[in-house]
Amino acid sequence: MNFEDIYDLLFGKDISWYACLARILLSMIAGAVLGLERKIRQQFVGMRTLILISVASTVLMLLSIYTSGLSENGVRGDPSRIAAQVVSGIGFLGAGTILRQGLNIKGLTSSAIIWVAAALGLTIGSGFIVPALIALFVCEVCLISLEKVEEKYFPAERVKHLNLVFENKRIDLVALNKLIVANGLIISTTDITRILGQKHLNISFTVKVPPSLDIFALTDKIKQIGRLEEFSLTD
Repeated sequence: MNFEDIYDLLFGKDISWYACLARILLSMIAGAVLGLERKIRQQFVGMRTLILISVASTVLMLLSIYTSGLSENGVRGDPSRIAAQVVSGIGFLGAGTILRQGLNIKGLTSSAIIWVAAALGLTIGSGFIVPALIALFVCEVCLISLEKVEEKYFPAERVKHLNLVFENKRIDLVALNKLIVANGLIISTTDITRILGQKHLNISFTVKVPPSLDIFALTDKIKQIGRLEEFSLTD
C-alpha cells in the first residue's frame, strides 16, 4: 500500500469497507485518549463510554455519506442530516453527567468531553482527519495542562459550609475573617446565630476551599480566637 492509497483511505470520499474500518479504528483511539484522561481523574465518564460515543458518531457519519449517494434519480441526498441529529441528541447524554452535590456542580467537563467525542467521531467519519487530530491534541493539552494553571491561580474552587460554634457570647469577627482568608479560603456569605439565654454563638460561612487546606491547623488557630466547641466543614 503506497502513500496515495493511505491518503484515499483516510481522506478520500470513497467509503469502502477498509476505509470504514480505518476511520472507525481511528475514532476508537480518539475516544480512548479522551476516556483515559477522565479515568485518571476518577470521573464517572470513562474510556468505554467515550469510545462508544466516538465510534457511533463515526458510523452515523459514514452512514450519512453512504445514504446520500443511494438516490435512484441521480440527485444526491444531504449527508449532514444524520450528523445534525447526532449534534442535537448528544446534548441529552451530556446533560446526564451534570450533577449537583451540595453547593457544587460536577460533571461539566465530562459533559463537554462527551460533546467533543461526538464531534471527533463525526469529523473522522467524514474523512476530515487532520482537523480531528488537531482538535484531539488541543483538547488533551487543555485538559492536562490547564488544570495546573487553575490550581495555581484559582485554587479555591470547591464551595463548602464552614460552621463554627463558640461558647463565647462575643468574639472578634474581624480577626476571625482575616484568619479564615489567610488560610486560603474565600468567604462568600456569613450567618451569625446567637442562642439567647445561652453562651453559644453559631457562625456559618459559605466558603470556597483550596485543595491544600490543612483543617487541623485551621482549627487550632480558630481556638485562639475563642472557646471553640464545634467545627464542621461540609458540602
